[in-house]
Amino acid sequence: MEDEPIVVATPPTPFVLPPPVGAVLARLPAYPGSVLLVTAINLALARHLPQDVKDILQGKRLAIRVRDARLAFDFSWTGQRFVPARPHAQPDLAISANAQDFLLLAQRRQDPDTLFFNRRLVMEGDTELGLVVKNALDALELPVLDPRHWSPRAVLERSAPQLARRLASLSSRFGGRS
Repeated sequence: MEDEPIVVATPPTPFVLPPPVGAVLARLPAYPGSVLLVTAINLALARHLPQDVKDILQGKRLAIRVRDARLAFDFSWTGQRFVPARPHAQPDLAISANAQDFLLLAQRRQDPDTLFFNRRLVMEGDTELGLVVKNALDALELPVLDPRHWSPRAVLERSAPQLARRLASLSSRFGGRS
């Protein structure tokens, strides 16, 4: 029996948004972005969190900071769901990384510990709370964030399958893609 070759996955080359892009994004108002983020988190994560984690999160001020995009999303847990919050100078927990690193984490293509030890992911504030959040996310069996899963067509097929079938039928009749 031959030894199987060891395959080492090379991480993607780190990418940082160009500073002019970050400067433009930094001018966006913070609150709408926080609303969008908590909506996504509530849809994807909230119902999967264990009760003990929900109890620990109760009333905590959390922040996600996308360094290269110069964006900040502030939110908290009400006991039932995440809600957007006003920016706070000292949240209980702030997690910072570049946009690419957050995307790699969401796609489960990069390990948070590796990013942390390479100083690409930074947790500030209550480190115990940070470990609870990290361990809770690691324990969840969530689908990998695949952009194709969120295309308008995929969302329509999940939320209104009958309408999606009718639109596909119309599209094929008029020479569009099915």
